[in-house]
Amino acid sequence: MATARTVRGAVVIVTGASSGIGAETARELARRGALVALAARRVEELAGVERAIQDAGGQALAMPTDVMEARAVARLVERTVEVFGQVDVVVNNAGIGARLRYDQLAFEEIARIVQVNLLGAMLVSRAALPGMLERHHGAIISVASVAGLIATDPAYSATKFGLRGFALGLRRELRGTGVSVSLVSPGFIRTPLTAGRRGSGRLPGPEIVARAIARLIEHPRREAVVPSYYRGAIWAERLLPFVADRVLGGRR
Repeated sequence: MATARTVRGAVVIVTGASSGIGAETARELARRGALVALAARRVEELAGVERAIQDAGGQALAMPTDVMEARAVARLVERTVEVFGQVDVVVNNAGIGARLRYDQLAFEEIARIVQVNLLGAMLVSRAALPGMLERHHGAIISVASVAGLIATDPAYSATKFGLRGFALGLRRELRGTGVSVSLVSPGFIRTPLTAGRRGSGRLPGPEIVARAIARLIEHPRREAVVPSYYRGAIWAERLLPFVADRVLGGRR
């Protein structure tokens, strides 16, 4: 059984921290007393999140990072250890989507989606893991998606299915080491990624995902689906996949 932990005083790396779920997660964890290392490619937006946390009395360090680059990822972890002493938690949140049908995507865009959404999480986890294993303490939380349980967009869903496979396999490999591995799988959330969708203004905000991530740090478990009402759709996909084929087929 996983041991309860506390967010206060934990050193947390959050990727994709310049906006949306990542920025809100960084703010939420900082409010709870975490020391937060912020990683993303957009320098100005990342600096804004850092300032907001510091102005609110929290501790944050912005480090522009491209999670597709192994050297940049290694430097992210090294710099976090230099400043805060260690890495207790990794939140793999960096992710991008596809706004075109699969047959319209450029080859380079397909590769980029896979590299950011899946390879990035694998690289950051790998870079932080040795220190966690040495201390027998740590948590790796990856932001997957309901699209990793119910296939929708081909490229995006492929990466989220892959991210679930990576996280669940790593969870089993690390059993008994003191390092927990968890997934949070959001449905449609009001973020820049969903800004163009009809009715996006009525979607739940990223704060519900941020709170779920905080709970996974404090009480690790396999996976949290947020909002919880998506659980019904997930079970329907498992039990009646042919119905989901009819409902979701040909929608793009």
